[in-house]
Amino acid sequence: MTTLPVAQTLHRKGHWSGAADVVTLDYDDRFLRRKRLVTDGGAAFVVDLEKTTSLDAGDALELGDGRLVEVRAAPEAVLVVRGGNLARLAWHIGNRHTPCQIESDHVLIQRDPVIRHMLEHLDAEVSEAEMPFTPEGGAYGHGRTHSHEHGHSAHAHSHDHDHDHGHTHDHAH
Repeated sequence: MTTLPVAQTLHRKGHWSGAADVVTLDYDDRFLRRKRLVTDGGAAFVVDLEKTTSLDAGDALELGDGRLVEVRAAPEAVLVVRGGNLARLAWHIGNRHTPCQIESDHVLIQRDPVIRHMLEHLDAEVSEAEMPFTPEGGAYGHGRTHSHEHGHSAHAHSHDHDHDHGHTHDHAH
């Protein structure tokens, strides 16, 4: 039995150079902690990160021997959203906590018939495409987390985010 190389270190886009190979993953597959992956060149390896992490296109995973594997975004099923008031459409997408990739003349989201229906009723032009999906990372850094809890009592509103930016989110309304 062969032991697979292990990647325990992530280098963010712009902070590394010299990839030995590439792994192409869709948006959902780029959210991981421990997983066996196969590079585009056919080499298997194991990702074993300290915590569940959202990998971005252009990041690199460092194998135990120092080689770097570049992360690329795979083409996937998306909706291309256009309209006269794109800011309003983007607000409605964000209000539903839907990951989105914001471009100058359109917004990309993963295919979702419910969101598509809502957007069409807001007079959006919605079309289907297959392309890499690299949504915005959010206000507090990279990617997404499993937990985003909201209390529903009259004045409760709490967050459990996986980030550190010098203040808490526990506040009364």
